[in-house]
Amino acid sequence: MKYMLQILMIFLGISLSVTYAQKDFGIGIIVGDPTGLSAKLYTGHTTGFDVAAAWSFEGVGHVLLQSDYVWHNPLSKTSSGMFALYYGIGGRIIFSNDPTAGLRIPIGIDYIFSSAPFDIFAEVVPILDLIQSTEFDLNGGVGVRFWL
Repeated sequence: MKYMLQILMIFLGISLSVTYAQKDFGIGIIVGDPTGLSAKLYTGHTTGFDVAAAWSFEGVGHVLLQSDYVWHNPLSKTSSGMFALYYGIGGRIIFSNDPTAGLRIPIGIDYIFSSAPFDIFAEVVPILDLIQSTEFDLNGGVGVRFWL
């Protein structure tokens, strides 16, 4: 638990420092597998980095760090917001007695509110673990982020 708090504090510190450099930064939570902090930093109009520091349900007390580069495709726009499909590629590390690392391919939908600094998202993520053993996994979650 001590290490989880240290990792979350580092993640929060980096997230807050990036806030002052960029306007397209959101931080929030993701619930599912994993469950924890989620952040997104847009690097362009339709591209960005999506990261999380969370607990993994693949073991008791395991900490997970993940990062993805994602592309967004608007699906529909209304006066209250916009639906966007996103997909990308990234990686994850699960810290445990036997650490695991693998590739992620997130596919999700994001609703970006036009009149409030929030978005909500849902994703399904096929994963190919490569370290410790080669295994296929499937994760997913829902979340909300506040845009700074």
